[in-house]
Amino acid sequence: MAGFLTAVATKKIVSNPTTSKSQDLSIQDSATIDTPQAALRALRNQPSHETVKLVLKFLNSRGVSLVISEPVYASIAHELVSNLIPNFWRTLKQRKSDWHPLIIVLRNTTGIGHLLTGLRTLILQSRQKTAGATDTAPEFIKDTLEVLDGVLSGGDVSYQVYETIQDFGKNDIQKRLLWREYLAQVASGRALSIRAEAEDILRNRGIEFPSFSGNDLAEWLGQNIDFMPTEAVDNEDVDTAVKELASKVLTLGYTDRLVAAVLTNCIEADRMARFAALVGRLKAFEQRKYLNAVITYVMKHCFQSEIIDTADEPIDRSPMVSAAAYLLNSFMNSNEVLKDHVVASLTKSALPSLDESLATRRSVIAALAQDEDKLQNVFENCIKTFGDPVYIKHTPVMQQESLAQTLVLSCGYVQRTQPMFVTMMAKSTYHINGMSNRIGAASPRARFLGIAVGRAISKMVDKPELQLKIELDGTEAEEARWYERLTKVDDKLGNISDLQTKPITVSPTSQPSSKPKPAIKVAKSPAITEVQGPRVIEVLSDSDSEDADLVTYGKPDSDPEDSDDDPTAINRNKPTAPVYIRDLVAGLRDQENYDRHELALATAASLIRRKTNFGTEVTDHLQELATTLTGLQNGLELDGFAQQRQQALIAVLLAKPAQMAQWFARSFFSGDYSLTQRIAMLTTLGLGARELAGMKDSSTDELIPAMPSFPSKRLPPHLHETYTEDKTASPVAKLTSSMARAMLSPLASQAADTLSGPNVLKVRTFSSRMEVEAARKKPIPNALAQIVADNFFFPLTGRWWVQIKSSSDSIYASTHLLPPFLQTLSLLLNASGPNTLSLPQMTREYWDLLLSVRGLAKNDKAILSALLFGFLMLLETNENKERLATEQGKELMETQAWVKMVFEGLGAGSAEDERIRVLAAGVVIRCQEVVEKYQRRLAGALMDY
Repeated sequence: MAGFLTAVATKKIVSNPTTSKSQDLSIQDSATIDTPQAALRALRNQPSHETVKLVLKFLNSRGVSLVISEPVYASIAHELVSNLIPNFWRTLKQRKSDWHPLIIVLRNTTGIGHLLTGLRTLILQSRQKTAGATDTAPEFIKDTLEVLDGVLSGGDVSYQVYETIQDFGKNDIQKRLLWREYLAQVASGRALSIRAEAEDILRNRGIEFPSFSGNDLAEWLGQNIDFMPTEAVDNEDVDTAVKELASKVLTLGYTDRLVAAVLTNCIEADRMARFAALVGRLKAFEQRKYLNAVITYVMKHCFQSEIIDTADEPIDRSPMVSAAAYLLNSFMNSNEVLKDHVVASLTKSALPSLDESLATRRSVIAALAQDEDKLQNVFENCIKTFGDPVYIKHTPVMQQESLAQTLVLSCGYVQRTQPMFVTMMAKSTYHINGMSNRIGAASPRARFLGIAVGRAISKMVDKPELQLKIELDGTEAEEARWYERLTKVDDKLGNISDLQTKPITVSPTSQPSSKPKPAIKVAKSPAITEVQGPRVIEVLSDSDSEDADLVTYGKPDSDPEDSDDDPTAINRNKPTAPVYIRDLVAGLRDQENYDRHELALATAASLIRRKTNFGTEVTDHLQELATTLTGLQNGLELDGFAQQRQQALIAVLLAKPAQMAQWFARSFFSGDYSLTQRIAMLTTLGLGARELAGMKDSSTDELIPAMPSFPSKRLPPHLHETYTEDKTASPVAKLTSSMARAMLSPLASQAADTLSGPNVLKVRTFSSRMEVEAARKKPIPNALAQIVADNFFFPLTGRWWVQIKSSSDSIYASTHLLPPFLQTLSLLLNASGPNTLSLPQMTREYWDLLLSVRGLAKNDKAILSALLFGFLMLLETNENKERLATEQGKELMETQAWVKMVFEGLGAGSAEDERIRVLAAGVVIRCQEVVEKYQRRLAGALMDY
């Protein structure tokens, strides 16, 4: 018994430490944390959840901040990032009352700096993971990224950081240094680059996490720039801080997105003057960058869908143009730097937004018209540039058209205020010699622009009997009268409220179509087990003599819809094919209903083609269709998605070729699209132009909806993949490859014929006249020739030049977009035919473009192949070799020399190298044919080479 009693006493002793431990934990949780040292000790001693909450409560108390320059606060920040976030974040984020205090504590330069340092350390640990070790770094990276997103969430973050620095900074120097440190963290790209590395690691580990691009960061910074001045009006210190932020943000390179975010808020809240004043305090080159972004914003958000109609109709005032003029004038008013920049941009084609949009130029000129001297400078510089022979010969047509429109617009404004100045400039040598240069130009379009501008100016300054009268026919006469009407445009400054977003009112008739359709769960009626109503009862008959003569029918085939054993899972509400264009658009946008979206995409091309010439239903929804189809993503992983979308885009283009070709060309350069979507636009332009020209290609037959036919037998899968074409290659690439073979095969036949022996020993077979006539090519009406230059070709080349000149590292010169771009231009040149009136100008522009990308083709075989194919297409399409030798002699000799050097430098290697060598050999042979035939003419043309 004594042993048992002892054991009981021992048991009581053992229970005492447990009681003391629980008492210690309760004491630890109830301990007050009122000093930074106590908070640091609590964080280092494996705190409980309640202790963490007490620490965060203390750190958010008055007079406490991690910004305070003491070692203890730096240690606290380190413990929060290194230990508290990995151990407690997943628990804290369940409730806002738990995670929000942590976000507020870290929302300062010290907290953000430790978060970025912690991320960098985790990234290094993840990359240096040893074999067999548990890799927990990606999970910690995800937690830290979530905290960083919370810290940098909201448009008022920068103002909160600034206020914290002002409250806890010791002196002005330290406050200024802390603010600049914050700018270096978020506005110089440090946070963006570290976050991008972390996202790559998570993506490689298969961990999903929302991405954060440079555009997103620029938009967030724009919201902060807009918010800060509203909280501290007439505060010079805040204005200085915002100025430094606005200046630092420009180093990110996302100025357009930044300014769009600021302007959107300023326009809605009507505080444009404050942002304009902020821009006016920046450096001169920074002011010019912001104004360029403002003009780009005006073009994209106000005149994105603009289609220039050169019909002979009065040009009315536009409230949107006037409102945009007011917006631009708020920046240029009393700012000589920006006024001079606008004058230079209007005359030198330095800004893509001005070249692409007439309405944007009208807004800029209306804003600049408030200063008569600056507008006279625009008019004078335009006349000097417009008649320059070098400008006429080497500038893309699109930019020449833009300058001509700017010239007549400014001429009209100056005529209303200073008519004597217009008369003086009309009689000057600049205008007279410029008209002579224009009329003597080789390009028909350059000649027409000179005639149209000359007639418009002459009509304003000369008497009726002395006016310039040059007869024009057809559409040229109508367009020339449209240029005359441009001189009467008189836009005034409007109201900023016209740019504000109008509330969308939904009519009662459109409500049913906008409601989401109920899910397929509606089909639950088969689940009823009890039969309602009268029952069907089988009646058994004793005699079957009456049924002896009846022939029984065979059992019907099983319905695939009823193959499911569960009747509740059968969908009886299958969608029907859309009949109207509005239903088609709704089906394309409905990516949650698989069946409806798949059916809409499959029937889009045939429906658009069928209704193109039936009423105005298609033309009324063309841009909406084009925008929807171009922006589609294959989120549902549909089979044949790219092919069906391409069919629909080609059908949209052919519905109204001139208008939609300009839309696709403009969207390719200015829209916010992916590489795949941009390549789809190029494919639409190239293949749509060939179909418009009446050309059929076996390599692109699948892009033209075929008539239904009987199914044919198919090879076994392993043989089918071997003998079918590569489905992954783009249609343009397949087409250019087949065309290159077709163009080079005569050269190979000619070479083989030369090597086979003298012509005397060869036998020639004579063909009958009927065989000759049958082999002769039938003339095909080319509907493309009249519109290819102004609507397809020149918008692409002109915008490409503007993009390349405005940015040294443009995506349009990359290996992903440049080859399909060059191939598309080659297809357009070939489809236009040798008899197109604009072929000389198209040849000149395309040849200059090809010669300009030789440096890019040096180290990229894809670009080199597309470049050589472009040279070969130029030489094949221009059948008038005499004109080619006369007008393009320098380019011809330069091309021959360069391609011969490329051919000699290429070694025999892979199949791709061999194909490039064949292309280069073909170009050299074609160049030699022209050079040998017109040697004397080329020698005379190259005397000054």
